[in-house]
Amino acid sequence: MAAKVSFSIESPTGSHTLSVAYERAGAGEPLLLLHGIGHHWQAWQPVLSALAAERDVIAVDLPGFGGSTALPDGLSYDLSTVVPVLGSLCEALGIERPHVAGNSLGGLLALELGRERLVRSVTALSPAGFWTESERRYAFGTLRGMRFGAQNLPLPVVERMARTAVGRAALTSTIYARPGWRSPEAVIAETVALRDASGFTETLSAGRRVLFTDDVRGIPVTVAWGSRDRLLPRRQGLRAKHAIPGARLVRLPGCGHVPMNDDPALVARVILDTSS
Repeated sequence: MAAKVSFSIESPTGSHTLSVAYERAGAGEPLLLLHGIGHHWQAWQPVLSALAAERDVIAVDLPGFGGSTALPDGLSYDLSTVVPVLGSLCEALGIERPHVAGNSLGGLLALELGRERLVRSVTALSPAGFWTESERRYAFGTLRGMRFGAQNLPLPVVERMARTAVGRAALTSTIYARPGWRSPEAVIAETVALRDASGFTETLSAGRRVLFTDDVRGIPVTVAWGSRDRLLPRRQGLRAKHAIPGARLVRLPGCGHVPMNDDPALVARVILDTSS
């Protein structure tokens, strides 16, 4: 079971305690792992052991997702709020300027942490924020469809579907190129996490206004994109490279939008190379 850390944050209505769930393993320089919208820290399980062999790895549930509490009323789930919250989280965990790797929403947050000089290096896996308007509408519509399915499929049906490769593909092929590789237990858990994510709607709403156009200077940055990403097409990686000229752009052959499941060894190596 993941640990939890609590710390105070301010909102227009006063001081509030935020509780964040996280998994921590390994030793070495700190490495913060940030998941995508509707997911939870367990998205990183396929690469945790490889990363923990060389880093002090902290995989967190973002506020409003997984086992973490929602942001208090009056605070938006936008970059200007969530990035300082992540800074406060690092203080509460006793880590200073960690390396950071993020996927999708987590990749966008990782890049913003880099722009704010709060981290030592950034690895962004299929980060959000480099879309055209039509690409954004497609991605958001797809995410809403996944959320609708997670909320309306009875749990016993999800459990039956997760027992077969065909069922796991039906539930998760939008984000995984190799959904059959996910265990039934993992698929059930992430479907429940998507169903119960209290921050989903507000995070998606805040994302309508996001287009990352700033450079990230002075630290190593890698942007990596799966060749089989069905949610955010890999051409967005070229836009990321244009926006961040100093970044290393890496292709992840055969990987989908959440590549940690599809090629754990490759993804771990990309992250470790960036944070070396």
